[in-house]
Amino acid sequence: MRPTQSYTIWFSQRTGSTLLGAALGSTGVAGNHVGEWLHGLKPHEMKVEDMEQMWAQGTSPNGVFGLKTSYQKEWINVFRDIFELPKETSRADIWNTAFPNCNKHIYMTRRNKVRLAVSWWRAIVSDEWHRNRGEKPSEVDLANRYNYEAINHLLLECTLREAALEDFFSEAGIVPLTIVYEDFIFEYEATVRRVLAFLEIQDEGVIVAPPAYDKLADEVAEEWVQRFRRERQAENEMLVW
Repeated sequence: MRPTQSYTIWFSQRTGSTLLGAALGSTGVAGNHVGEWLHGLKPHEMKVEDMEQMWAQGTSPNGVFGLKTSYQKEWINVFRDIFELPKETSRADIWNTAFPNCNKHIYMTRRNKVRLAVSWWRAIVSDEWHRNRGEKPSEVDLANRYNYEAINHLLLECTLREAALEDFFSEAGIVPLTIVYEDFIFEYEATVRRVLAFLEIQDEGVIVAPPAYDKLADEVAEEWVQRFRRERQAENEMLVW
């Protein structure tokens, strides 16, 4: 099934994209399993037939397909090749070919980048990226897993990823719907319905499932945030936080 409308949720890491994707998928009108369709795939092994299968699996009965992804230049080059597009084709037009009628873009960000970086590092060392609602917390001992250099690296990495996205949007004149993690958490259902409105999908009678995941932030994560804040500013004459 070829989608009549596609949309992309763009994110770096730890911005609530999985939570939003699950929520949108639960509505039954915004794509089936709105997830990282490209994750784990080998770009240079992709064929047009693989994309068509992806469309068929991910398109809801009303013709909508949604995916979430970080910006990766490699995929742009691969899509240009498999769809045999001219070299001068813009990045946005290449993406629009790979995901038909993808004229709606959602940008997920997080105001507090330190907390983002800490959450990212916590997920890496615990291997607990998400926790299903009501599921027992991971029993991994994180007490001695703090790493200043790693968190500092991830702080820069998330900034670079967002810069790459901003460059992509600016080049194409795309004005995405921006979803801020901190606001999304407090206004979960209202945010989901705002996305549906942005996608021009009628939500009358549409039920939004409760959050599929529980919050992972804990006392250890908060301790790391405060420790990093102090260490990062140790040589500053004037503290900014």
